[in-house]
Amino acid sequence: MSNSVSKWFAAFLAVLLLNMVPAGESARRQDDLSRIIVHQSVTKFVDSVRMKGYVSPQMYQDFTRELGATGNLYEIAMEHQHKKYDPEYRDSSDPETFQNSFAVVYDAYYEAEILGHLFPDTDLPLDDRSQIYKLTAGDFFQVKVSSQNRTPSIVLFDALTGSNSGNKSVIAFPYGGMVLNEDY
Repeated sequence: MSNSVSKWFAAFLAVLLLNMVPAGESARRQDDLSRIIVHQSVTKFVDSVRMKGYVSPQMYQDFTRELGATGNLYEIAMEHQHKKYDPEYRDSSDPETFQNSFAVVYDAYYEAEILGHLFPDTDLPLDDRSQIYKLTAGDFFQVKVSSQNRTPSIVLFDALTGSNSGNKSVIAFPYGGMVLNEDY
């Protein structure tokens, strides 16, 4: 009796492995392709913004469309740090005592402000020049993309190991740099 049980168990294990290993490899490969697409899309978008000195609604829509092609949901966090020079005074109450120096200060603008400028509540077409978010040479622009859903490889891994990996991002990519040009 125990001989037949071990044979049934071995057959069940063989069928399970013959199905699960290829499915796991396929899901892992899909995650790798998604990482490559995210890397390429973020790099292309940020480098384009850095070279042109602006973000247009069409550029942002193309970027989100490329990310959506992976089949995953992403959180996109944009940050624009605008460089300002503030004069330094000896005493703040007396504007006559200028120190002949300037402090570099960065004003930060985040996704809500940027998207509010790109997509205002008006009936203007997307290619209207007033909807372009302009940056200045010397500013910094950064985008962070992280996945929000559980990919098939994580679901399969959790099912096989009996664990729960939670909602951590499987795909995350930050990229940014200094704005080099003002082409508007």
